[in-house]
Amino acid sequence: MLIRQAPDIRSSEITPERLYRNRRQFIQGASGVVAGALVGGAMLGRYGGLLRAQESIDNLKQSPLSTDEEPNSYEDITTYNNFYEFGLDKGDPARYSHEMSIDPWSVRVEGEMNKPAADVALDDLLRPHTLEERIYRLRCVEAWSMVVPWVGFPLGDLIKRFEPTSKAKFVKFETLHRPSEMRGQRGRSLEWPYVEGLRMDEAMHPLAILAVGMYGKTLLNQQGAPLRLVVPWKYGFKSIKSIVKMEFVEEQPRNSWNVAIPNEYGFYSNVNPEVDHPRWSQASERRIGSFFRMRTAMFNGYADQVAGLYDGMDLAQNY
Repeated sequence: MLIRQAPDIRSSEITPERLYRNRRQFIQGASGVVAGALVGGAMLGRYGGLLRAQESIDNLKQSPLSTDEEPNSYEDITTYNNFYEFGLDKGDPARYSHEMSIDPWSVRVEGEMNKPAADVALDDLLRPHTLEERIYRLRCVEAWSMVVPWVGFPLGDLIKRFEPTSKAKFVKFETLHRPSEMRGQRGRSLEWPYVEGLRMDEAMHPLAILAVGMYGKTLLNQQGAPLRLVVPWKYGFKSIKSIVKMEFVEEQPRNSWNVAIPNEYGFYSNVNPEVDHPRWSQASERRIGSFFRMRTAMFNGYADQVAGLYDGMDLAQNY
């Protein structure tokens, strides 16, 4: 079971960044230090400028919503990415995402809600929230995985702020569409802009977060800066990046991969090792940076927390 309770620790006991960046040093230096999730007690000032500089996020405390698995290295996480808006190769996002401007940034929020539709600046979107760092596993359908210390806040907290009505059954997200800066969008690998969605109860689950950082720093562009979704019990492509629109809707959204290849990618995209992808087995995975494969856990290891969301559903049919 990946979710565990963790005691509070003093700021002086938190593993320094220099140890995070070197896996061997991290293993040696973390003895006696709980490698848990961290909760940021302070906001980041004017967020846009900090994003460009990729500043550290200070005053971090521990949170219980974290895996005890060793995080991947900073280099792994920032150079091996799926972000088709910049190209199909795993290295393309790191090569080309600097061409995307993220300051200023705002998110359009609209749909079935009591609050009026609005374009909300990132600073205003973040200001009411306490940032948390949680170590979550991210798994991709290509049967590889990473463990990432994300920094963000619960998606459900933001949803409550806009007071969705009873008609709001789903939350729909859209990625930035700017082909002049996102070279992958000049091709037809997918239908642009990229669209994803969650059922409302999934979106409100405390494990689902909107991430703004990683390893105690603000996100790099290749990771989905400045704002991305992280849903740890689903495959990585559900965790939509560089979000510019959030809409509360009554009908199930047509998410991008389901539109592109409906027989391979469904709406739910829960990690289910008992159901093979049409072109490969999903029963095992390889952690990036490791030679050996491991058995894939149901719901990516979060079954105790989220299985109840799908009671009575056929998870092979609702894939």
